[in-house]
This record gives sequence, C-alpha cells and structure tokens, in this order.
Amino acid sequence: MLKFSLKYLVLLSALSVFPVSASAQTSNTAKDSTADTAARPHENELASADEAFLKKAAEAGHAEVEAGKLAKQKASSADVKTFAEHMVTDHTKVNDELNALATNKGVELPAGPSSAQQAELKALGEESEEFDKQYVDRMAVTAHEEAVNMFKDASETSEDVDVKTFAKKTLPSLESHLDMAKSLKTKVGSDK
Repeated sequence: MLKFSLKYLVLLSALSVFPVSASAQTSNTAKDSTADTAARPHENELASADEAFLKKAAEAGHAEVEAGKLAKQKASSADVKTFAEHMVTDHTKVNDELNALATNKGVELPAGPSSAQQAELKALGEESEEFDKQYVDRMAVTAHEEAVNMFKDASETSEDVDVKTFAKKTLPSLESHLDMAKSLKTKVGSDK
C-alpha cells in the first residue's frame, strides 16, 4: 500500500507539471513570441550608437559641471564666474534628465568625466596665471563645439525616439552656451 501511494504521488506531481510545460511547447503564440523576441531587441534596448551617445553626453556633462565648479573658485573675471555658475546649473539639470532617460533605457552611465577630460580638468586646475583664458578656450568654447556636434548628430541619426528627442531638446541650450562662450572668449582675450 505504501509503495502504491508513493508511486501515485510521484505520478500525480509529474502530471501536474506536465500540462504547463506541454502547453507552452505546443502553443504557436509562445513559439512566435520567442522567435520574435530573439529576432528583435527588447523594446528598451538601444542601438550601440545611441548608447554610446548617452555615455559620451554623460561624460561631457560631468566635465562641464566639474570645470564650472573649478572656474567659480579660480576665475578672476566676474564674467567667467557668472558663465561658470550658469554652466553648473544648466549641465546639472541636463545630467539629471540624461540619467532619467538612461535609467529608463537600462543604460548605466559613467559617474564622471572620461579619463581624457579628467586630465584636462587637472591641467586646468593647475593653471594659475591664465586660468580664465584657458577655461574659456578649453572648456567653454572647445567642449561646447564638440557637444554641439555630438548632439546635432544624435538629433538627426539616433534610432531611439526618446534619445533623438532628448538630443533635439538639449541642442538649442548647448548652441546658446557656445555663443556665450565665444562672446566671453573675445572679452577675456581683450582683457589681457
């Protein structure tokens, strides 16, 4: 009797699992969706170019914030300090928006500037005599020219609608920063 009950329990438990796995194997819908998922990436998965853009944009944003903080401390010109404050405020806001977008897309962003940008910031921090001019040349003008080009490209070529929208929305602000930086460069250059 005990032997029969044990066999019965094993059989019963096997049968209770079998219908679930058998129905999953025979369902065309399950097969189709599995093949569908394998053929196309997850809806939040980004193209490699879009992911690379988000990561580079994050590094550039962190570099702008760090450079702005440095300029607020070291700049001698009130205009440079005002510009730097503006950069810290604006780029912190954009960084927050970028982080939200990346989180939504499942992309882990760098927590700071790239190593090349860190080296640039270190060199800038060691500058004393011509800090204002170097900050404006290196971080205000050159970095914004690169950012404008990067965001312009992403606004035109990104495959992901949200990434493209973010780039298009941010681009006018970066172009404005570049115009301000060029104007400041003329002013700082004529002060010396």
